[in-house]
Amino acid sequence: MARTTVPAAEGVTMPRSSFNSDWTIKSKVSIFTELNDNPDDRRAVTLPHDAMLALERSPEYGQGSGYFAGGAVEYRKVFQAPLDWRDRRVTLQLQGVYRDAVVLVNGAFAAQRPNGYSVFSVPLDPFLHYGAENSVVVEARAHQDSRWYSGLGIHRDTVLSVTGLAHLATDGVRISTPEIDEDKAVVAISARIVNEDVVTRTLSVHWRILDALGSEVTTTSSPLTVRAGECAVVRQRAYVPSPRLWSVANPNLYRAVTEVWDRDERIDDLETSFGIRSLSLDPIDGLRINGEVVKLRGACIHHDNGVLGAAAIGRAEERRIEILKLAGFNAVRASHNPLSIAMIEACDRLGMLVIDETFDMWTTAKNSFDYSLSFPEWWERDVESLVAKDFNHPSVIVYSIGNEVLDAGNPHGARWGRRLVEKVRALDPTRYTTNAVSGFVGTITALLPDLKKRAGELRGKVGVNDLLGELHHLFDELSLSDRVTDMTEETHSVVDVVGHNYAPSRYTGDLERFPQRVVLGSETLPRDIDELWSLVIEHPHVIGDFTWTGWDYLGEAGLGSTRFDDEEFAPYPWLTAWCGDIDITGHRRPASYYREIVFGLRAEPYIAVDRPRGTGRAAHGLGWAWTDSLSSWDLMLDAGAPVHLEVYSAAEEVELILNGRSVGTAPTGPAHRFRAAFDLPYEAGELVAIARSGGRETTRTMLRSISGPIVLRATADRSAIRADDHDLAYVSIELLDADDTMATSSDMTVNVTVDGSGILQGLGSARPDTEESFLAASTTTFEGRALAIVRPTGAGEITVTVSAPGFEDVLVTVRAHESDPAFEVR
Repeated sequence: MARTTVPAAEGVTMPRSSFNSDWTIKSKVSIFTELNDNPDDRRAVTLPHDAMLALERSPEYGQGSGYFAGGAVEYRKVFQAPLDWRDRRVTLQLQGVYRDAVVLVNGAFAAQRPNGYSVFSVPLDPFLHYGAENSVVVEARAHQDSRWYSGLGIHRDTVLSVTGLAHLATDGVRISTPEIDEDKAVVAISARIVNEDVVTRTLSVHWRILDALGSEVTTTSSPLTVRAGECAVVRQRAYVPSPRLWSVANPNLYRAVTEVWDRDERIDDLETSFGIRSLSLDPIDGLRINGEVVKLRGACIHHDNGVLGAAAIGRAEERRIEILKLAGFNAVRASHNPLSIAMIEACDRLGMLVIDETFDMWTTAKNSFDYSLSFPEWWERDVESLVAKDFNHPSVIVYSIGNEVLDAGNPHGARWGRRLVEKVRALDPTRYTTNAVSGFVGTITALLPDLKKRAGELRGKVGVNDLLGELHHLFDELSLSDRVTDMTEETHSVVDVVGHNYAPSRYTGDLERFPQRVVLGSETLPRDIDELWSLVIEHPHVIGDFTWTGWDYLGEAGLGSTRFDDEEFAPYPWLTAWCGDIDITGHRRPASYYREIVFGLRAEPYIAVDRPRGTGRAAHGLGWAWTDSLSSWDLMLDAGAPVHLEVYSAAEEVELILNGRSVGTAPTGPAHRFRAAFDLPYEAGELVAIARSGGRETTRTMLRSISGPIVLRATADRSAIRADDHDLAYVSIELLDADDTMATSSDMTVNVTVDGSGILQGLGSARPDTEESFLAASTTTFEGRALAIVRPTGAGEITVTVSAPGFEDVLVTVRAHESDPAFEVR
């Protein structure tokens, strides 16, 4: 997304600036109830914001939302419109409002947007009172319209544009790199200029291209005449010598500064980050970036930020990408809605590839009041918004037109897919398209009678706890049938990359019939990653695998949980899906380390110890469940109690040593699915796993029991942050012994206060079943950990105090520094 970084002349308003501060929020009520409106009911908030976190949770609201209620809210901001705005254009950009947004300016209807994730702009000029106060009201609603936790409200950034009558259009700068070699790269750049004056304007458009250090590498310019009331596009080809290419390993970025001049006056300017890179795709070499084959080590991710709910605050989005990349992923798939601009920008900076996705449904509903009610009328504008958001970002390589849409198995649904794809291609011919199709879901309407019959037969043969697991096998059988192949052929034929959700047998099974297909595992089960990754490596036409899911998320509560015979499946107060490689606080779970070993990125073995939950009961989990384990030897068990654990390793074998005594050796590596299982009696002390190949030790890892008193520790991820509405400080709270061993069995309530130039934005743990609010000032640790998130309110020192009964208070200091006034307006 373009952003202003060139300082404005003295006395001139910055063309584009953040509009996130000084909002208030209250529940949306009828106009009659409004007569009794109490101003004290309004709460001050800074955007991005999620209002759902403050709503009631109750068993009646269901697992999908994480047992959160829906609701309707009203945001309001009062601001001044100076007299000199009378001759300027004033536009408000809203980058995401969940959902069914209605915008009122000074009480008059100005805009609406049903989609909860689309970027849209609202011209404010017709409604403004110049030289006086003005109000903007944004209404938002959420109710039975999402299969997971949606959040509620203005959950992404807002930007105010104040420009001259002749100005750059919103998203008016487009950059591509059609020709690249070692000596030079062609940068094709265009700008759309809007003339809202009453006279014809002859302008000059100048471009300067800067490298990462800010050095100018090339310039170009062009005159442009625009008649009154019209817009025009100006194009140039700039030539960058010895280009530094963008890739996952080296995410080199350039900046194009676009300036619009009227004689000697600069009347508008915009800075746009972009990367120089090439893409190619075929079933022989697969996906190539800059001529090199790339296999996508992919994570599906939902949009929420855990403790922050759906609020897409810039630092939160960036931190997620940092952690995902450190865990071995090189690609993310938006699931199942477009990523925020803040996250796309982070992917550009950090080197993370992106599949950006449009919709979770088309014309057929998955929930009673979901986007399918608006799709026929709004789909085209929402696709335009997606492409405009992504066009200049090198991290985006594929657009996905849908996820498990129920329309995929019939010719009318295929027609819709073709319309979507052709719209995307007309807007952006430089990237590829896919559709994440579930053969089962896409044909479920036609197959429902047979499915009901087969499910009835299964119900009589297996217990209730085993039925869902057995149904998975039935789903696989139906998805791979010739009937489903025929029904989905046209839908698959319209895209560049065939996306298969949970159908890895199709990767090779369809080769004879469809030898020209390029295939992607668009959604897969985490427990099968070793087998799935082998398919990706062995077959050139399979370009990658995207696990469900890379990061745990709110809603679809208990999807990845493990339960025993006498336990209900994810009852209230379950909150998270508990199926992510990484939990909602950013802590890596055992599956993450296993995946890193399978990817060939980790040599050190990893010890995953089953949580002590009693013996003699059978465990059950859906396909998204990993083992119910953690890497800890602080088990609070009696000596001699049985313990089951696994060691993950790519080495030929691992030996397990407890307090200096060998308790066994077992083979590992690919032939044994990188896992060695051990059963042993519990004994406090040191547990060591030694990896060997060729009879020689390659590496080792160790777990320790807690020894001595526990201390409370709190550390900030950074000691200095920016004093703006995009930054945050993450404070990790841990219970440790003197050797820094985590006290995973000694959870307790911790309290957090924030003084100085900041507020406590969120506080919580990764506990998947909790009634504690993320908005409270206290929380209970989970496996020895909790997380506090602090948001700056201005420049200055922020003091975070963490306390718990029986411990000395811990103080953490973070300094918030004034930002460049033009810093990253997204």
